[in-house]
Amino acid sequence: MMNNLFSIFDPSTNLLNLSINWIKTMLGLMFIPFSFWLLPNRHFFFWKFMIMNLHNEFKILLNMKNNKGSTFIFISLFSYILFNNFLGLFPYIFTSTSHLTISLSLSLSLWISFMLFGWINNTKHMFIHMIPQGTPTILMPFMVLIETISNLIRPGTLAIRLTANMIAGHLLLTLLSNTGIILNNYLLIFLIMIQIILLTLESAVAIIQSYVISILSTLYSSETN
Repeated sequence: MMNNLFSIFDPSTNLLNLSINWIKTMLGLMFIPFSFWLLPNRHFFFWKFMIMNLHNEFKILLNMKNNKGSTFIFISLFSYILFNNFLGLFPYIFTSTSHLTISLSLSLSLWISFMLFGWINNTKHMFIHMIPQGTPTILMPFMVLIETISNLIRPGTLAIRLTANMIAGHLLLTLLSNTGIILNNYLLIFLIMIQIILLTLESAVAIIQSYVISILSTLYSSETN
C-alpha cells in the first residue's frame, strides 16, 4: 500500500519517460500564449504587479537602492518554483519540486554561491557574523559552533521544507481519491467538495512555499554582503 501511495512521486518506470518528465519542468513555458508577453492584458498586468512588489521587497532585504538587476535571480527562483508547484497540481503531471533532486540542487547551488562570495570578498564580515554582538567571552566558542552548524544545514532545510510540503498535500489528495470507489453517491459528492477545498489549499501552499524559499534565499544572500 505504501509503495502504491508513494508511486505518485515516481517520475517514470523507463528511461524515455524519465527524461521527458524532468525536461518538461521547463517545457511548460512553451504553452503560455505569446499574446501574454506581447499584448497587455489583465494576466500580464497582474504578473507585472506581483513581480514589481517582489522586486521592491527583495531590494529592501538586500539593501540595494540603484542596482535593479540584483533581485532578478530571486524573482526567477520564485517564478520557477511557483510554476512547477502549480504544474504538479494537474492530473498525470509529474511534481518535480516533490523530489530532493530539484529542491536540493537549487538550494545547494545558491548556498555554495553565497558562501564563496562572502568568504572571498567579505571574509572579516563572515567571521564577525559567527559571533553575535554582546556574546560573553566564555560562550564564544559555542556560538561559533552553533552558527557554523546552522549555516551548514541551511540548504538541507530549504530543500526539505519545499519537498515535505509538496509531498504532504499530494499524499492527502491521493488518500482521499482512493476512498472514492467505496462510497455512495452522497458521500462521493461530499468527498469531491473536500478535495476542491484541499486543492485550493494546495494552490495557496504552492504560492507560499515559492515565496518562503525566495525570501529565505534573499536573507541568506544579504548576510554575505
